[in-house]
Amino acid sequence: MLKTIIVDDEAPARSELRFLLDEIGQTEVVAEASNVREAIEKLKEHPCDVVFLDINMPEATGLQLAEALQKLKFPPAVVFVTAYSEHALDAFKVKAVDYLVKPVEVERLSQAIARVREQVSLQAKAQRSERIPVEKGGKKILIGIDQIRFVMARDDYAYLQTDEDRYFSTVSLAQLGKRLDGHGFCRVHRGYLVNLSLVKEVESVSGGTLLLTLDGVEEKIPVSRRRVSSLKKALGL
Repeated sequence: MLKTIIVDDEAPARSELRFLLDEIGQTEVVAEASNVREAIEKLKEHPCDVVFLDINMPEATGLQLAEALQKLKFPPAVVFVTAYSEHALDAFKVKAVDYLVKPVEVERLSQAIARVREQVSLQAKAQRSERIPVEKGGKKILIGIDQIRFVMARDDYAYLQTDEDRYFSTVSLAQLGKRLDGHGFCRVHRGYLVNLSLVKEVESVSGGTLLLTLDGVEEKIPVSRRRVSSLKKALGL
């Protein structure tokens, strides 16, 4: 299922698009927004695969939001849904996947979703192909980001845990956090980054903190009190 956010200043238009997406059944609408500012807040709370975006809205336009999204390392796909056909050229300049003119037909919307799925698939492959240099036994090794289960800080350096071994990195946890941003990792403690897709169990402990059990990892990962709220949001708890 493609996680989706609908951005349109007209509530009936949002409802109509949500209805059509439900009819097609390949997406999950995780949020709606009526303007660009609200959309940015929703995107922070609900990472998504695709934004269905109107162009003419108060304060800022959909084109401006799409342009800003392109600055992200792995931006969500953008499909414009608008009553005006004259902005199509500008839409593709900001790398829109598709451009739909209202009223939207189900068949045309299905085509747009197919294009989005293709882009999301290519982006996922690009993310999996990224690798990070580490050290083991005096050798430099490149490991795929998708192999990392968690990262643990040690002074100014870090250790990366995979399902097979633990590797040393001369890069700090803060730097690795920037590198792993957009790859499904979350800073849960000043000393830990975890791969959210591998979280199997969340255990409450005294003092308002948590312990995480990751798939294939024996040791439990601590979550600091100030990061509990953001972690729960990221996990949908």
